[in-house]
Order: sequence, then C-alpha cells, then structure tokens
Amino acid sequence: MKFISIVIFTFISQFSFAQSIFGKDAIIEKSLSERWELDDEDKNGTFKLTFYKPIYVLPARWSSNPNELPQSENPDNSFTEAQNYDQVEAKFQLSLKTKLLQSFLFGHGDLWLGYTQLANWQVYNDPVSRPFRELNYEPEVIVNFPMKINLLGIDLRMAGFGFNHQSNGRDLPRSRSWNRLMFHAAFEKDNFQLYLKPWIRIESPDKDDNPAISDFIGRMEANFIYNLNKHSVNLIGKNSLDFDKNRGSLELNYFYSVKSNLRLHFQAFTGYGETLIDYNHKQTTLGIGVSFIDW
Repeated sequence: MKFISIVIFTFISQFSFAQSIFGKDAIIEKSLSERWELDDEDKNGTFKLTFYKPIYVLPARWSSNPNELPQSENPDNSFTEAQNYDQVEAKFQLSLKTKLLQSFLFGHGDLWLGYTQLANWQVYNDPVSRPFRELNYEPEVIVNFPMKINLLGIDLRMAGFGFNHQSNGRDLPRSRSWNRLMFHAAFEKDNFQLYLKPWIRIESPDKDDNPAISDFIGRMEANFIYNLNKHSVNLIGKNSLDFDKNRGSLELNYFYSVKSNLRLHFQAFTGYGETLIDYNHKQTTLGIGVSFIDW
C-alpha cells in the first residue's frame, strides 16, 4: 500500500503540474550523430559537457526482494547481519560526458570522458535514519570512430572501445568494484538505435570484492532505443554468455514527453546486478518518476 500510494501521488502530481505549466510538446529526438558528434555539421569541439545516459529521479522504486544480507564469494565482503531495508526507496541517476580530443588518430577518432553516478536512497526508512543504501560511481574513457556502413538496411554509425571503472566507494564488507575493457558498436534506422557493448573484465591482482561478477551481471549489453511521437522506449539487456548458467538482467525504461526534455519516466528491472552491492542478488523492481533531459 505504501508503494501504491507513493506511485499514485507521484504520477498525478507530476503529470498534472507538467501539463498545466508546459502544455503540449513533442519529444526531442536526437540521432546518433547528434549524440556523439559523428558528422562534421554536428561536431562541437572539446571540453563541452553533454548528456550521456538518462538523467532521472524516481521518488518511488519498489523491490520484490530487497537485498538485506548482501553476500560475495569473497567472505570479507559478505554481511553477517541482515539490514532493515524497506521495499520502497528512491533512485536517481546523473550522467555526463565531454570530448577530450577531436579527430585524432589520423583524423578519424574522438576521445571521450564519461561519468555516471547512480544512487539508491532509503529515504522513507526512518528507523535506520534514511541512509543511502548504495552509491555507484562509473567513470570511463571512450575512443569512438564515426562510421557510415549499411548492413542489411541498417546503418552502422560508430564503433570503438574504452576503459570502464565502476565502484561504490565503500569500506568492508560493503566494498564492490570492477574494471572492464569495453567495446561498442552502434546502429541506427529511422526511429530506432541499437548499441552493442561486449566487455572483458580486467582482473585485480591483489583482491576481488566480487568474484564471478561477470557470471551474474554479464559480459555483454544490448541497448535498444525507439522513439514514436511523445513516447520513447529504452530496453537494456545484459547477459553472462554462459550457456550452463545463463544469467543477466533486463531493464525497461518508458518515457512520456510532457515538454521537450521533461518526461514522465517508468522503469522496470528484473535479474541480477541492478547495483554493484546487488551483483549476485536477483530481484524485480518497479519505479516511477521524471527524466529531465534528452540523452
């Protein structure tokens, strides 16, 4: 009942306010070239902050199975006492990128710096003083090459590789982190875009906060984006690529534009690794809120 009440209040208040203040407007759609400055007419130089992944606030996020006893295959990173977590919390994400070098590597590549921060906040949990349950920090360096290759009627618009670090910046037993060498290719056709991102984990020679993380969160991500009028869908699938123990996750984001970059945002997640502390914990979550900008 608590989650339902929060959802109803959030949806009605945000939708009514947005419609009364802003009126009607179509969703802003950006091509891959506009997002990543692929074509000459879309290039904006270096050290200009732009948006990367979705920026959103979900005041109400419900979990079917809160991770009250986080565990790791490394016993030093395993909780011994259960935490009193609510099923309902808030979740928000901030994500930006900037170009460090333009048209390097014989004039064909761009070097980007990206940063994403994800927060899960037990804001309604007064008995434990409303803590941030998990904060994930994700800086990355990306080398990107613009392309124009037609493959079976779909355009391959860019490809590249990068170094990705993700951690929660906590001490034991909460500490979680990993490093990845990531590859990417992005395709585009009319109103849809598709990103494919396989990666190789870089093992730590000293210690491992989360052994077998690739067997749970996965070794590859597929990100599908589709825009239609005022509606936008973002589907993210991750998979371990292990046929014996096939694990991963699926996340659905639905956006409804109420004014340009202001959107109502519904999110559904199922599987492993919604956050790093949950890397080997399976749950289904539902969230509702707003997305602020076009990404």
